Amino acid sequence: MTITLSSVLSALTKAVDILIVWLIFYYILKNIKNNVKLTLLFKGLLIMVVLKIASDIFNLVTIGWLLEYIIMWGPLALIIIFQPEIRSVLEQLGRSQLLGRHKVLTVDEREKMIYEIVQSMDYLRKSKIGALIVIERDVSLNDYISKAKPIYGDLTSDLLIALFFPNNPMHDGGVIIQGNRITCGGAVFPTSGSEKINKRLGTRHRAALGISEETDCLALIVSEETGRLSIAIKGELFYNLSIDDVRMMLVDELRPKKELDIGDEIDEEEIYEENK
Repeated sequence: MTITLSSVLSALTKAVDILIVWLIFYYILKNIKNNVKLTLLFKGLLIMVVLKIASDIFNLVTIGWLLEYIIMWGPLALIIIFQPEIRSVLEQLGRSQLLGRHKVLTVDEREKMIYEIVQSMDYLRKSKIGALIVIERDVSLNDYISKAKPIYGDLTSDLLIALFFPNNPMHDGGVIIQGNRITCGGAVFPTSGSEKINKRLGTRHRAALGISEETDCLALIVSEETGRLSIAIKGELFYNLSIDDVRMMLVDELRPKKELDIGDEIDEEEIYEENK
């Protein structure tokens, strides 16, 4: 078989075509994973596909007939019903960058960052000063940063405490942290409409849960009424945590995926003790 230039170009074109399709699916699925509502929608679609296959195999006529109508009109209904969530995923795809925006923090920098956050939250809870601290991860928060008050300061416990101190103009908003710097203050986030959240919890908790439903960020809350600490991660609220619980969750969630062995965990514990 003779290999010609046209056959090589044709093979490369097909390979690039397949690669682009896989990349699109990869980034769509990655962003769906970071959105709780769309994750549930995706699971629902998988169940529908399984039911359709089962109806064809076992000749379930009625179920098959209903599923055919659902499959025919379902996409249009889903686009209408889940328009905000679909728009959110498309916005996240536009905001995400393939090569990342921030330098990878060293173990020392990461532990110092955690130490400063924990120190500030410990002071805030004892003083019953409300706070909402959001830590950006893979999904960009630039849309919220652009509407907030810029700071771009080094992350220190003193600065965090000052930003949330009563009568400060940015007291009621949230602080966004990128890498080991405080990017902005006074940020406003979408509030969650989840019925699972306790009715007694206020706007800060709902805003933390809302932003965690739309992105992969970590949202830390200090209650102004009770001084209790909470963290929202991927649409789940961990309420009434101890200061040690907060520290351990930050260590676990902010550790790069490569650093999952026991040796790295021991090193981080030792560094934290030294910083104390």
